[in-house]
Amino acid sequence: MLTEPGIGARNGKACRFITFRKASRGVWTSQAYQLKCSGFFGPTLGHHRITPETPEVILSDSSAHQRHNFDYDDLIACAEGRLFNEHSAQLPLPNMLMVDRITHISASGGAHGKGEIIAEMDVNPEQWFFDCHFKGDPVMPGCLGLDALWQLTGFFLTWRGNNGHGRALGAGEVKFFGQVLPTASKLTYKLDITRVIERKLIMAIADGAVSVDGREIYTAKSLRVGLFQSTDNF
Repeated sequence: MLTEPGIGARNGKACRFITFRKASRGVWTSQAYQLKCSGFFGPTLGHHRITPETPEVILSDSSAHQRHNFDYDDLIACAEGRLFNEHSAQLPLPNMLMVDRITHISASGGAHGKGEIIAEMDVNPEQWFFDCHFKGDPVMPGCLGLDALWQLTGFFLTWRGNNGHGRALGAGEVKFFGQVLPTASKLTYKLDITRVIERKLIMAIADGAVSVDGREIYTAKSLRVGLFQSTDNF
């Protein structure tokens, strides 16, 4: 679990580091890990020490990991690989980006105490899907709302400091019991994280819901998203 981001220095050169703590079953309990600092191996940083034997963990030196809300420009930066780092998973660009802002993201809280995300998308009648789905009967495809939940689940993993290529891995029960029409104003996405795996396998599992103008219309259980260093054999 990420706990203590900070900055050390050597010869006047700033170097960011992050302290990790692992629970009682862990092999180690508290260790400062080098971030991309041009080969910096510093003396004691607080009560921790980085040595040449410390394995490198490529995480972002961006303060974005410490934030709890993101606007549209931030999400575009994520889609272009600029928000976290070049190894981070990316959101899709428009037209497939189905989120305008993340109003709240937390590694705790939610229905299961393991994290939550609340996000929004503004609806207007000029959006591309209303022209083709369907002619004379415009309605937003339900699969786009489902994809938004997958997008946000992947963002949660990246925000926690994990790297890799994001891939949706499935979902359990999915229900559609409402619709999004061109007359709607806003979609709200709510995700409750149920499990996070951050070992060789990096995966988040979440329950999600989509509401239009305050009325819940879709739900999805056990949404699964993984991050992969390579997708060659996917």
